[in-house]
Amino acid sequence: MKVSLTRIYGLFLRHFYLITRSFPRILDLVYWPSIQITLWGFISNFFATHTTYYNNAVGVILTCAILYDFLFRTSIGFNMLFLEEIWSRNFTNLFIAPMRIGEILTSLVITALIRSLIGLVPAILLTSPLFGISILDLGIFLFFLFLSLYIFGITLGILVSSGLLRFGPSFENIAWSTMFLLAPFGCIYYPIETLPEIFQKIAYVLPLVYIFEEARNILINQTVNIENVYYAFIWNAFYFSLSIALFYYSFNAAKNKGTLINMGE
Repeated sequence: MKVSLTRIYGLFLRHFYLITRSFPRILDLVYWPSIQITLWGFISNFFATHTTYYNNAVGVILTCAILYDFLFRTSIGFNMLFLEEIWSRNFTNLFIAPMRIGEILTSLVITALIRSLIGLVPAILLTSPLFGISILDLGIFLFFLFLSLYIFGITLGILVSSGLLRFGPSFENIAWSTMFLLAPFGCIYYPIETLPEIFQKIAYVLPLVYIFEEARNILINQTVNIENVYYAFIWNAFYFSLSIALFYYSFNAAKNKGTLINMGE
């Protein structure tokens, strides 16, 4: 059975209509990123008057907050879309179409991006009039940083979805805690030297540390370290490939065990 763009588009439309036809869903996507960026903006203003570490504390912290929120929204967005299928007991119905696993994943990846952008754009627009900074100061490398974060967010979403296939809806609590577990090692708001040495070794095998270190490097030193961008994509490629393999394994295991038919019960 060949991959069908029509089936991918059809599943995308299902989730797109769920989002756009529900005011609470749209409000949730816009409200939380805007509140978080506003909150961190005022916190940054306070820190800027009490520290000399950053020349532009507001710009650095807010930029990192926006990048982190995009990552968080991408990962959670993917998980929520997958959980929507489980909660509505629609997951097994998808294969009547029939849908291929690759088509399901592709549609979820595209829709997760749309969800993330809905929340990201208002947050970015707020930073300029309220705090006088623009994330566009990162220049063309902003695209590569966002792309790397997007890939890692999708990777985390696929890994959590693999757990949902393997262990059922009881695994959904992990969807909310994954990013909080990795955040300290991602060095989002502070340089990696802040971590104890043993934690630094863990951080260096995550793409997050290279992304946020490079964001601070561009904003503070006005230079670009291509190695950070390179290593971020290398680690992303590794984890993304691993997540796809694990998802297929979990799906086949659930199908062979017969638990796939009860998904959502």
